Amino acid sequence: MAIGGIAVIHRISRGVSGALLPFANNTPTITFPPPIRSTERNFAVFSGRRRRMSVNAAAAEATESLQKGIAELYDESSGMWEDLWGDHMHHGFYEPGSDAAVSDHRAAQIRMIEESLRFASLSDDSIKKPKNIVDVGCGIGGSSRYLSRKFGDNCHGITLSPVQAQRAQELAAAQGLDDKVSFQVADALNQPFPDGQFDLVWSMESGEHMPHKNKFVNELVRVAAPGGTIILVTWCHRDLNPSEESLSPDEKNLLDRICKAYYLPEWCSSADYVKLLQSLSLEDIKAADWSEYVAPFWPAVIRSALTWKGVISLLKSGWKTIRGALVMPLMIEGYKKGVIKFAIITCRKPA
Repeated sequence: MAIGGIAVIHRISRGVSGALLPFANNTPTITFPPPIRSTERNFAVFSGRRRRMSVNAAAAEATESLQKGIAELYDESSGMWEDLWGDHMHHGFYEPGSDAAVSDHRAAQIRMIEESLRFASLSDDSIKKPKNIVDVGCGIGGSSRYLSRKFGDNCHGITLSPVQAQRAQELAAAQGLDDKVSFQVADALNQPFPDGQFDLVWSMESGEHMPHKNKFVNELVRVAAPGGTIILVTWCHRDLNPSEESLSPDEKNLLDRICKAYYLPEWCSSADYVKLLQSLSLEDIKAADWSEYVAPFWPAVIRSALTWKGVISLLKSGWKTIRGALVMPLMIEGYKKGVIKFAIITCRKPA
């Protein structure tokens, strides 16, 4: 018989009469199955698991290194940016073909916020306006404070940079908004908020820093309240043609040089974002290419960096900031060649 998979055989012997009698001590002999040997299949399974663990560990290490670089870049450069451009660390929105004066750029940055809200069909109506906002990749809190004043609601900003989080909170206190706006160091890929907390999920030019776009989008959707709006404004590469599998080698090389200076992972297209949102059953998905509306921005940034004040601030800020300044002409080149696209994508979470 079998006990727990082990065969048990009672030994028996014949008596004088020929009858079958139990063995004298009636002790069962236990026979064990043959030992399991390592087969090629078992080895392949083990090797596959070890490779996956190695790949996952390498990916986690790469993400950690990237995020450390991002934090250090903004720790270095945010003070210089504030001195030259104020508290909005993003593109401005301009009339196509305009050659805006330096004084117009801060107004253009405010217009970028307003145009983004308009594109998402968000109104100031007291019933429909958002009550709770998260600013994902908040910089020094320019958008957070603006949105809080506009809608009279609470806004939570997250950034990888401790320097940015501290400065954002100082500015909020100085503007009498410290009871409405809060900032903290947190990972956009693993946000410290419960599901469904925010009526408006705002990401103004932070998506380009995210190494795992699917995880990033899933987190935006997770923290959005049912019926909430998601606004994503980000740098993308051009959409691929149906006959293309990837960008050309020259295009990849251009983007790689920008990535190294600004701590960016691999780029994606706005079509990639739309597909991700569609796979999550989001509603009212809209996307647009606003590249022509931001064309004056990078030339203006370069001009401000070449002023006496800009040069002194740049030299004081550190190597990461200097390296970022040196590749600014590549951003202009990318826009002119149509490789870089300034994209806005908005949607709503099903109620």
